[in-house]
Amino acid sequence: MTRTASRRLLVPGILAAVAFAVLMSLGFWQVSRLQWKEALIARVEGRLADDPVPAPGPDQWDGLDIAAAEYTPVRLSGRFLNQNEVHVVFSLTEPKGPVGGIGYMVMTPFETDEGWLVYVNRGFVPQDRKDASTRAEGLVDGETTVTGLMREPQQSSWFMPGDDIPGNAWFSRDPEAYAIAYGLPADKVAPYIVDALAAPENPGGLPQGGETPIVFPNSHLQYAVTWFGLAAALFAVFVAFVLRERRR
Repeated sequence: MTRTASRRLLVPGILAAVAFAVLMSLGFWQVSRLQWKEALIARVEGRLADDPVPAPGPDQWDGLDIAAAEYTPVRLSGRFLNQNEVHVVFSLTEPKGPVGGIGYMVMTPFETDEGWLVYVNRGFVPQDRKDASTRAEGLVDGETTVTGLMREPQQSSWFMPGDDIPGNAWFSRDPEAYAIAYGLPADKVAPYIVDALAAPENPGGLPQGGETPIVFPNSHLQYAVTWFGLAAALFAVFVAFVLRERRR
């Protein structure tokens, strides 16, 4: 190959090398994400079979890693503050119970025996049963025990409408925001939510508990294959380019 031809290959070669390195690094990053996701799925599936533990109280909130503790089975004793229900817009496409479709998850503040509060996701209700008076038989009054899964708060996605506080139609799952909006002491509210397990003892069957989606999208393998495939295609194209230049 002549010196002129070598100079013609220099810049394309540098660009191809940089692009190849970027594509390979993206592929290896997806492989690491795949390993992390598989470990997370295994950890959560194992955790779901654990016996419930007491829900973390105020003395544990400061150092609590809610993301790491998510889906831990917990139990609470106290009473529901049914007059302060919060309704989160939700589309239940694959219900475990008999009711599904567009409706609401009912977040009800629960006052524990120790005096602090935690929002409990009691479950799903269809649109026409949003008002608690339409399902009065399902309201639990007095001392009770709740068993459920600890969940991390979530803000609404950027493409979702904002929370309708006057209309009590929320898209976020934020216990602090709920407490502030409806006049409860935010400093006494747990920084997590408890998704109640199915409660067939609820008269009328509503809210329909046990609808926590235990789904972890895992497309990292496909992404890794895509990035590695693009890297291989780039290498093949560059080799073809070099061979053409040599023939010239």
